Amino acid sequence: MHIQTIETFPVAVPLTKPFKTALRTVTTAYAVYVKVTCDDGRSGWGEAPPTHVITGDSLGSIKYAIEEVIAPQLIGKAIANREEVFRLLHRSIVRNTSAKAAVDMAIHDLLGQLAGLPLYQLLGGFRNEIETDFTVSVNDPAEMADDAERYIAEGFNVLKVKVGIGEIGEDIERIRSIRERVGNGPKIRLDANQGWSPKEAVFAIGRMEDAGLTIELIEQPVPADDIKGLTYVTNHTLTPIMADESVFSARDALRVLECRAADLINIKLMKSGGIHEALKINALAESFGVQCMVGSMIETKLGITAAAHFAASQPNITRFDFDAPLMLAEDIVPGGIVYEGRKIRMPETTGLGLDYEGMSRIGKVEGK
Repeated sequence: MHIQTIETFPVAVPLTKPFKTALRTVTTAYAVYVKVTCDDGRSGWGEAPPTHVITGDSLGSIKYAIEEVIAPQLIGKAIANREEVFRLLHRSIVRNTSAKAAVDMAIHDLLGQLAGLPLYQLLGGFRNEIETDFTVSVNDPAEMADDAERYIAEGFNVLKVKVGIGEIGEDIERIRSIRERVGNGPKIRLDANQGWSPKEAVFAIGRMEDAGLTIELIEQPVPADDIKGLTYVTNHTLTPIMADESVFSARDALRVLECRAADLINIKLMKSGGIHEALKINALAESFGVQCMVGSMIETKLGITAAAHFAASQPNITRFDFDAPLMLAEDIVPGGIVYEGRKIRMPETTGLGLDYEGMSRIGKVEGK
């Protein structure tokens, strides 16, 4: 199996409700789909959403990086020579992690097909079922409490609550309102998306601890490049702190782990540049005794399927944030993971487990 062609297709799917964080508001999930076809006719698929405020990637930059920079490096290469292929992929261009991630997914899809195994089994096969949280986007306290109550009624038992906009008191009131509405049973994890300063974070977390709001963890409370600030928050609070935007690469992870700057790490394929590098981050974290979560951007089921295969394969990955496809007005991806409420069941067919004939039809339509 040698790579013959690498194609890109733009997609856009509306969200059922605007998704708001401290960094942005999203109403439509845009993405570039990637199709890597080999000389035996088999194809692998990947996805790259543009997340300007986190990765710096745009629709235009993703398309150009894949078609004009990455593809010429990989055309003609044997899929089975995976280390050569991934080395060329990651050395072809600096950063551009979303573009790399999409191609990495497609290559892993093909590797699973070549091996005759579902990708999660090829990567480790630790489990075949996982459970996702559901995200409450940031709004006024009453609306967030309404949303939280609805998600719990739909069967979700872990809420990821966005904060970091406005005064600290507003964030505390948001969590208080949600707790009053859903009770103490559901887990609540917070994501400040870099919205607090270190002192604000310590103050806010301390207030929530004193109020008995029972927060499972706080994700990225301070700006991504403020590792000293992240360490300060971790050392001055009891609630576990998770690094997200502070960790793109294994080198970033090592810096956080050596400083004990966080208690947990959130791995996202769009930050790491794909599964190949994400495996390195997880292995490094595991060697330090630090568990990982795997999350995502606002992606369709294609990208989430690849992330779920990776997450399901590894015992050190203990938390899963894969609700993005449930926020979309429609599911355009045939095959892949199956949602059963909060449970996600892994496909048992080879590779990503997509309906490849159906995916080819998507490519024809979107490629017009």
